[in-house]
Amino acid sequence: MTNSTTDTSPFENKRDINKKEREAGQKNAITGSLLGLMVGDSLGLPYEGISSRRISKLLKDRPRQRLIFGKGMISDDTEHAVMTAASLIQCWNDWNHVQSSLAWRLRWWFLRLPAGIGLATGRSIIKLWLGFPAKYSGVYSAGNGPAMRAPIIGVALGDQPEVMKRVVKGSTELTHKDPKAAIASLAVAQAAYLAAQGEAVTIQSYRNRLTELLTREDELAVNEFLSLIDSIDKNSSMDAVGFAKVLKQESGISGYIYHTVPMVLFIWLKHQNDFSGAIESMIRLGGDTDTTSAILGGVIGAGIGKAGIPGDWLDNIADWPITVRYVEKVAAQLQQCKQTNSKASIPLLPGPLIFIRNMVFLMIVLLHGFRRLLPPY
Repeated sequence: MTNSTTDTSPFENKRDINKKEREAGQKNAITGSLLGLMVGDSLGLPYEGISSRRISKLLKDRPRQRLIFGKGMISDDTEHAVMTAASLIQCWNDWNHVQSSLAWRLRWWFLRLPAGIGLATGRSIIKLWLGFPAKYSGVYSAGNGPAMRAPIIGVALGDQPEVMKRVVKGSTELTHKDPKAAIASLAVAQAAYLAAQGEAVTIQSYRNRLTELLTREDELAVNEFLSLIDSIDKNSSMDAVGFAKVLKQESGISGYIYHTVPMVLFIWLKHQNDFSGAIESMIRLGGDTDTTSAILGGVIGAGIGKAGIPGDWLDNIADWPITVRYVEKVAAQLQQCKQTNSKASIPLLPGPLIFIRNMVFLMIVLLHGFRRLLPPY
């Protein structure tokens, strides 16, 4: 009698190995994206709003966390990314409800009085509390808010382009109605997904994939963004400072999404496996450094995983309750949802205590603001 398992087991073993490798890669990408965004946020936060010239005087060597006693904290950029991941977990495979889940998370987040909330985001959440449906709560703005929620959507859903597109657009219209906000956020999501595949990405392959994704979007806004992508290609021999001048952002990258995202893409394409060099390049440009570095960290982190992020930068984040450990738990849960194709629950953060944390954070930020009135260190 022939033993049927003899013929099939080698193939089954190979399938099992491939499945395990794929799942490990997904987990690395999800964890790396969230942690990369968190680290970029914490490193860029002390330099937010400072010009590139002043940063060159303050930053004599490699960036480090220095918000308080040589440690770093996180801002709304990380909070939004974590809230987005939580909504994906809660609504996995029920994509019509991701937007409403995220809308409720934003409502409660707003009541905790977060520091540094963007004007468009704040106005939109007030509209949510006044009873506007989530699909109509956004205001006409092309700020950076949706772009900081986009990397984790791209990593989690990029293998389902139409689903990714729907979720990114749903996240965007919660706060920003300008078509440019959706287009640039889709560009970030696509970059994070391609980075997560673990292979080098060329500007042309990226442009081709993005062009497919932007079919049926606002033509004028798409053409303007694609011209910015072409500018990246044309000026690829420049360094980040040179390209910032091309964008007319030599004093600091603004919070306008058509300034931020092209700069993120330019540095990512040059430093796809060099997290440290990429984040330093972005911080030295000045401007909206916490958000620009967070978005960049979310994209590059997807490609290199936790192992590619400097350990001291992870160790020096001293915040609560969104800690490195908590973010890793969220990442593991999101990967589990992707693996099983089913939703799950996620532990709620302690609301009243977060309010106290936010008050402490606000005082620290204000102290930094007063310090900036003095001469450089």
